[in-house]
Amino acid sequence: MDFPTRISSCSSTAIDNIFIDTFKNAEFSVKPLPNGLSDHDAQMLTLYNIKIQSSKAHCYIHRSINESSIFEFKFHLSNESWDDVFTDDNADMIFNKFLNTYLRIFYQSFPFKKGYLKHINKPWISIGIKKSCQHKRDLYLLCRKINNPTLKNHYKIYCKVLTNVIKTVKKLYYDKRILSSNNSAKTLWNIVKTETNNKGNKCGPSLSNNRGTLKRI
Repeated sequence: MDFPTRISSCSSTAIDNIFIDTFKNAEFSVKPLPNGLSDHDAQMLTLYNIKIQSSKAHCYIHRSINESSIFEFKFHLSNESWDDVFTDDNADMIFNKFLNTYLRIFYQSFPFKKGYLKHINKPWISIGIKKSCQHKRDLYLLCRKINNPTLKNHYKIYCKVLTNVIKTVKKLYYDKRILSSNNSAKTLWNIVKTETNNKGNKCGPSLSNNRGTLKRI
């Protein structure tokens, strides 16, 4: 690094390194990335003119079941004569004919469709939160340049308020998902898996909603 990564009111030090193969990556740039989490800045390395294999979106097959298709399914069932079902005296043959007719109408009313999974990283983050986080970083850089106790105190208060706002927004988002779900228990466990990154940690965050509290122990 040719720039300081630890800056205080009385000193600046450059003690960090990034090792890359410059024969394979001849064009690159490095710049500091202040994050406000410590007195040490992060570094961001940008590589140019590299080829990255694009990941294919994961597709899945599902049946289109909605109010319109359900109405169509019921309509075809009610208008089916079922004459072929009762023309045989064998119970097995009657059942097979009924099942074939039922499945034909089912497959016709609820056809397969292809869908693609869209992963949205932290959907509860709003534009307002992003702007507040940017303002927090600006305050951090300003506090680092100016040794002003009043400004530093304002920065600390702002960080606490922003943290509480993020926690509240995140809780409201998950509460809404749970309450609007047809299977709240399954949705709740999906949230737990998301928060614990599917690692099965014995210790994890507690999730609360209007129906109760679930804690990882």
